[in-house]
Amino acid sequence: MIAHLNGKLTEIYPTHLVLECHGVGYHVIISLNSYSKFGKEENLKIFTHLIVREDAQILYGFHSEQEREVFLKLISVNGVGPSSAMMMLSSLEIDEIRMAIESADVKTLQSVKGIGAKTAQRIIIDLKDKLEGDIFNFNINSDNSKNKSKFEALSALGVLGIPTKTAEKVLEIVSKDFPDAEADVLVKEVLKRI
Repeated sequence: MIAHLNGKLTEIYPTHLVLECHGVGYHVIISLNSYSKFGKEENLKIFTHLIVREDAQILYGFHSEQEREVFLKLISVNGVGPSSAMMMLSSLEIDEIRMAIESADVKTLQSVKGIGAKTAQRIIIDLKDKLEGDIFNFNINSDNSKNKSKFEALSALGVLGIPTKTAEKVLEIVSKDFPDAEADVLVKEVLKRI
């Protein structure tokens, strides 16, 4: 998995960019919001998520880790693919997505091209309980090591093949029992309880 790239920006367009890292040019799909934040910087660090399909390997890029986490949550919803998630991140700011989910605002989510009423309702149902202290309020650069440990543990559990919903539920319980634990301790405890 490619977690981030750090290199020279050689091309940038509203939908994608090319980042040269040690002589290799990576084609990275980006959202319009990321495009506006990257501007014309020469050297760039971009957070990424690689999706491997039968016919392609597609690298998605994000301005911040928070944007990447929102993308991952959106594609975890049944019926929301990477293209739809990128369209949402291009059409709405992260705060607008959060407010729409919190207030069950189907119309705002439906305003995104390709998101129908049923998909908007599914997004609200699946993500509404995950708002507090999660992706929309999460800041990896904060000094809050508790959130960082939870984030790292959740990522590790995903790599181990544990379904996101299961991992989140058990991790929430484990976090209360071990409030100051490091990520490795949290992962071990979650695995014992699954």
